Amino acid sequence: MTREFRLPDLGEGITEGEVLKVLVRTGEIIAEDQPLFEVETDKAAIEIPSPYGGRVSQVHVREGDTVQVGTVLVSIEEGATASITTNAVAADRTEAIAPEERAPSRRVLATPATRRRARDLGIDLHAVTGTGPDGRVTSGDVAGFAQRIHEMAPPSPEADADRRLSGMSTLMRPVEPPPLPDFAQWGPVERIRLSSLRRRIAEHMTLSYTLIPHVSHFDRADITALDELRRNQQREVGDERDAHVTLTAFVLKAAVAALKRHPQFNASIDPWRGEVVIKHHYHLGVAVDTDRGLIVPVLRDVDHKSIWELAAELGQVAARTRAGKIGVGELRGGTFTVTNIGSLGGTGMVPIINYPEVAILGLARARQDPAVYGGAIVPRLMLPLSLTFDHRIADGADAARCVTDIVRDLEDPNRLLLDA
Repeated sequence: MTREFRLPDLGEGITEGEVLKVLVRTGEIIAEDQPLFEVETDKAAIEIPSPYGGRVSQVHVREGDTVQVGTVLVSIEEGATASITTNAVAADRTEAIAPEERAPSRRVLATPATRRRARDLGIDLHAVTGTGPDGRVTSGDVAGFAQRIHEMAPPSPEADADRRLSGMSTLMRPVEPPPLPDFAQWGPVERIRLSSLRRRIAEHMTLSYTLIPHVSHFDRADITALDELRRNQQREVGDERDAHVTLTAFVLKAAVAALKRHPQFNASIDPWRGEVVIKHHYHLGVAVDTDRGLIVPVLRDVDHKSIWELAAELGQVAARTRAGKIGVGELRGGTFTVTNIGSLGGTGMVPIINYPEVAILGLARARQDPAVYGGAIVPRLMLPLSLTFDHRIADGADAARCVTDIVRDLEDPNRLLLDA
């Protein structure tokens, strides 16, 4: 019997994806849970496994195709040969699972691929009913469970804003762009299709800049002492720790300390209820530059972590993000964002707020500049900072006070370490 496998609903409001890699070919014998495709959604790159084993009779998509949820990806012919192969692979995978994991009374029976997918979707496998052999939880079971949770859950702030935006009067909607001229009449052109991630970034930035009145406040911090402390700490204990202490780790701690003193910047606005949602948790997003676009993973509970713990987590998260291995759940729930273009240069920046947050801290490259210090003009390492904020929730004076606190902590690293 030939069965058609369609792009499943991956939850989180994802409706489409771009096929990055086709991992199987026509005529190939595949096993249950074997990866078929690597698909880039507007959140991350995800491996799509097969829900059953068999022979691939036809691959319906190519690398670079954009496919909607429900699109037929591959046709699979189930048969005896496939069953033998599937059983053999399943046996090998069972051997690879630790004995305590194979015990149904202690852990759910599932392949590593299924466990990884459940982790990415934030699903506890104990809550999923397995339909595979011996009650094994398959990737299809996980996807179905995620869909049921998605249908029962209230809409996310982003989705709710999108829905309400569509119902606004034409005067309040973003302006419909006029048709472009035919650029080819003036010379050669090339058209490159936007990836799913790039389109989502464009939509999100347009939504943010349309809904939020942006204002930016600029300042500079003398981080000469901080940079010396950071280098000394790295030399003294760096070999004993699996981390490289970067400036960003210190900035995250200084930002959290300032947010606790100025909670209006660690918030969201609910215009439909006329309320400000103050968040008493500190999950900070850190913008990561990847070859697919800017992605913002979230570091949770920054206020409870040391500088070294943040440094280690930053390195690990950035590496997984650039490799396309970051989980969807790790990209949600941020309360404030930090973006650092220092490694690329520049003297300042005005970043766009990561909606539905209300503020974002931008860092440019630290430079040696002449400064008055101790009554003399000497070279000091100066770090440009900018706080872009939602003018509906705060005024310029509020932003100035918040940035001043950040600067003060960065200029007094001993105080920052004591606070940490």
